Amino acid sequence: MSGGVDSSLAAALLKEEEYEVIGLTLKMHDGGLELGGSGEADLDSVSAAGRAARSMGIPHRVLDVRGDFQEKVIDYFIEDYRQGRTPNPCIICNREIKFATLERYAREQGADYIATGHYARVEYSPSTGRYLLRKGVDIRKDQSYMLFNLSQVQLSRCLFPLGFLTKQQVRRRARQFNLRAADRAESQEICFIPDNDYRQFLRQRDLPFTPGPIVDTSGRQLGTHRGLAGYTIGQRRGLGLTTSVPLYVLEIRPGDNMLVVGRKEELYRSAIVVEKFNYLSIASLSTGESVGIKIRYRSPEAPARLEQVEASSLRALFDDPQPAITPGQAAVFYRGDLVLGGGIIRGSG
Repeated sequence: MSGGVDSSLAAALLKEEEYEVIGLTLKMHDGGLELGGSGEADLDSVSAAGRAARSMGIPHRVLDVRGDFQEKVIDYFIEDYRQGRTPNPCIICNREIKFATLERYAREQGADYIATGHYARVEYSPSTGRYLLRKGVDIRKDQSYMLFNLSQVQLSRCLFPLGFLTKQQVRRRARQFNLRAADRAESQEICFIPDNDYRQFLRQRDLPFTPGPIVDTSGRQLGTHRGLAGYTIGQRRGLGLTTSVPLYVLEIRPGDNMLVVGRKEELYRSAIVVEKFNYLSIASLSTGESVGIKIRYRSPEAPARLEQVEASSLRALFDDPQPAITPGQAAVFYRGDLVLGGGIIRGSG
């Protein structure tokens, strides 16, 4: 619980259904506490969550996971930028910290389930013996993309009470429960980055911002960048270049400390290579299968066909080329509203 509307309503709905509910808040870093199941904004999560829990008559506890969070999320975040990648720390946090901690705590307490305020749905398939993750019914709020990396054990324990609700319905129900967070604003910022300034965060952790050449695809130098960690694939603003046509970051080369830029049409790629693939709702995929792939949280699904399937990596060919395929980000595979699984983008293949 963060004290925000989503996690608060999730608890209230479960209590209404006569579950015995315990509210948990995770202390993950020295700058504050976790922001709740769906990225809810809250400046004082402990007191807000505590007030929400008291208003519902449920106990509230705080779990300190700062050591694990530093090692598994923050260190990973810094190292990915060091390697010229653009990480998604929430993906790692969900599996390695948030849901791992909740599942372990549930076992220790003899609880049957864990629940969050995510907009997603879980069901069990008797025919396959697997737990399935499906999109939330509110497509604008669907968060299944952020949950692809969960394990079957974690998913088997999950309840997502908001999965069948729209955001408008969530706020209306929260008002009916007289929850103080009913109209609280949301934030999609990274919880451990002060003021959402990730560059300053990296500088303070001694990641070098060494200037180097900006070149076009022919190798001609156009300017000088201010450190590769300050850029991502597809970026247009902040390049410091004066050109007759807009230029975008096409490639980050840490080995040469070089930034490659080009025209918008040069951003598009026909294939994607995904590594560290986690099979979630299904046990396997096969060469030739058709899937939908989201290459970032807010992007639409792109139809694609699998060209190569190995133990933990996949290569897929898009029906139509896609822009700004970014190493380090997550690629999540769908079939309709079913999350097949996903992994980390290695490159455009």
